[in-house]
Amino acid sequence: MKAFVISGGEIFARYITERPEAEDIVICADSGYKNAVELNIHVNILVGDFDSLGKIPDDVDEIVRVPTEKNLTDTQLAVDIALNRGANEIVIVGSTSGRFDHALSTLSILEILAARKIGAIVVNGQNRIRYLKNSGLILLRSDNYKYFSLIAVDELAKGVSIEGAKYPLNNKTIKRGEQFAVSNEILKNCALINVRKGGLYIIESRDI
Repeated sequence: MKAFVISGGEIFARYITERPEAEDIVICADSGYKNAVELNIHVNILVGDFDSLGKIPDDVDEIVRVPTEKNLTDTQLAVDIALNRGANEIVIVGSTSGRFDHALSTLSILEILAARKIGAIVVNGQNRIRYLKNSGLILLRSDNYKYFSLIAVDELAKGVSIEGAKYPLNNKTIKRGEQFAVSNEILKNCALINVRKGGLYIIESRDI
């Protein structure tokens, strides 16, 4: 089952192509409800302390209220609910604009999900972000985003290769303190990215 976790923060709705199907579950993290309304997506579960949303809407199937003082962000709680409901793929919408601490926290969720073999992406319409680690392979299609970048998360990302791009790589090492694989472009229909050891954020982006 695929889960859509919709968080707060600015989104560019007209560029977001990832949309839930009838069998998917939609979970909103507090003010993410506003983004769901903008995307015209029905919300199955709304979780939060509702400090940022300010009210509890009446068109949601299920409400999960949590204390204001808590250890996890509302986005993390929504992801936990998705996993508990049986999700094996998660799309996180929003959460990458505004407060940078929340953005970094959301990116760390990608690492946690990857360790659990759960496919996951973060999207806001301007960016689409994945996490790739240790003998991982990803195919990027030239559909909506002009640029893509590889950002090393570990001290060293070894055996990094890129095919089908303006700036190809062959078995290179990217150091965390020397990020040189930024603002690449797909040449034709797709690009192939591989990393032998270490973790990378793969960020597709467009200028808006």
